[in-house]
Amino acid sequence: MFAKMDKKADLAGPGIGNYTEIERVLPDDYESLLDPKDTQKAITAVKRFIEDGLCDALNLIRVEVPLIVDVESGVNDYLDRDGSRTPVQFHIKNDNELHPVEAQVVQAATKWKRVALRQFGMDIGEGLVTDMRAVRKDYFLDHDHSAYVDQWDWEKAISAADRNLDYLTDTVKKIWKVIKNAELYAQDLFPNLKTKYPNLPDELTFIHAEDILEKYPDLPRKQRETAILQEYPAVFIYGIGWTLADGYPHELRAADYDDWVTPTTSKDGRPMHGLNGDILVWNPVTKRRHELSSMGVRVNSETLLQQLEMTNQTDFLKLPYHQMVVRNELPLSIGGGIGQSRTVMSLLKKAHLGEVSVTVWPKVLKEICAGKGIYVLE
Repeated sequence: MFAKMDKKADLAGPGIGNYTEIERVLPDDYESLLDPKDTQKAITAVKRFIEDGLCDALNLIRVEVPLIVDVESGVNDYLDRDGSRTPVQFHIKNDNELHPVEAQVVQAATKWKRVALRQFGMDIGEGLVTDMRAVRKDYFLDHDHSAYVDQWDWEKAISAADRNLDYLTDTVKKIWKVIKNAELYAQDLFPNLKTKYPNLPDELTFIHAEDILEKYPDLPRKQRETAILQEYPAVFIYGIGWTLADGYPHELRAADYDDWVTPTTSKDGRPMHGLNGDILVWNPVTKRRHELSSMGVRVNSETLLQQLEMTNQTDFLKLPYHQMVVRNELPLSIGGGIGQSRTVMSLLKKAHLGEVSVTVWPKVLKEICAGKGIYVLE
């Protein structure tokens, strides 16, 4: 039985939590299916395949994306609503302090992309995808969380009639097909990937966060996700952000991009909330939950105001981005982020994100990994 404090502590801040636990859970019998050179070849091939596949499946074009943004724009992503993960910020003196700029390194391009839809003149049904790079300095660095983040951040203009669960579900299915095809493509190029671990299932299981809570009422969020992935090894969880029956949201999703407040109805007629969700899979290498993507229909003027009021963040309304949403100056949209290294890690059957991504890791983690035959890139 888990106490309520465990649930509250589990709402934000990803990662296992301490290196004693990491040493316990990382596999002792790991052996990479690809050597370092073939791993690099596979990374390049899979990333190209997925980016092209997303463009074809969702009618997107690839666009350039910022690494840094102006603080005053309000377009940086705060990832959650409790303020626990803040961006790297720095002062650009510029022109001997006559025209300085306060800048932030992006944590994700979530809100920037919606502005970009207007900038690039996207019509309804058209969208964009970016090769987004970010820094998230407040992550705990474990086997699948790093301070350096790479994502396919995508966004698509939609109509008011598209703001529903059916449209979201259809979009998620298209993305899942791209990921599944990428898995088969990688295995055609490198047959050794087929030798030891099961493939991802052909279809995702769609389930509401409320239903998972009903199945596992005493478990915190990550444990609930782990439990449901034992039953269904690839799921899309609807409704992340709305307060559930136990008094807590599934996760503290930010209030100013995904719409998690709109009332919806489950297939069997029960009232639910939220036009967003996450793709999670079971990782047979680490034997743990593995998040690939977060996405959703974006807030409109009405739901932005409602969510900011619910989270006591109405002070955001003074920022230019939020004003544009309130004044209906930005396209209605759907969008999300698909973790590049997270997805490649899954498809190449890797035990650690550092096998497919070059970033910084603490000495203690590198020593743990080396002792288990897991060699991270440096």
